[in-house]
Amino acid sequence: MTTVPSQGNYLAVIKVVGVGGGGVNAVNRMIDSGLRNVEFIAANTDAQALLMSDADLKLDIGRQLTRGLGAGSDPEVGRLAAEEHRPEIEEALQGADMVFITAGKGGGTGTGAAPVVAEVAKSLGALTIGVVTRPFT
Repeated sequence: MTTVPSQGNYLAVIKVVGVGGGGVNAVNRMIDSGLRNVEFIAANTDAQALLMSDADLKLDIGRQLTRGLGAGSDPEVGRLAAEEHRPEIEEALQGADMVFITAGKGGGTGTGAAPVVAEVAKSLGALTIGVVTRPFT
């Protein structure tokens, strides 16, 4: 029979990354609901919207590319913004056992940057789960 020592931290390290406007809004709602034992990360190309987030860590991606003005609904701009900040994304996800990525499908940042965040999380060995919302049309 195997015994487990009574001391030590056996909790999984869970990080939730909100990407783009829809993803950051989802993270803010989770924070407002009192969800605990999770690290919240907000990543956006819209610097003004990012300032409104209550996330533990805010990643202002695409600073050079978008000058903080958003991706203009262009997923390629969102992807390039995330690629530009891949090292910061990797640093933010270090040590995670599980990463939830939430984004809205259809916008530039969420649609383009979320797959890059997922690639980074997977490369670090974290169980990676995407939760994507589809806006009403």
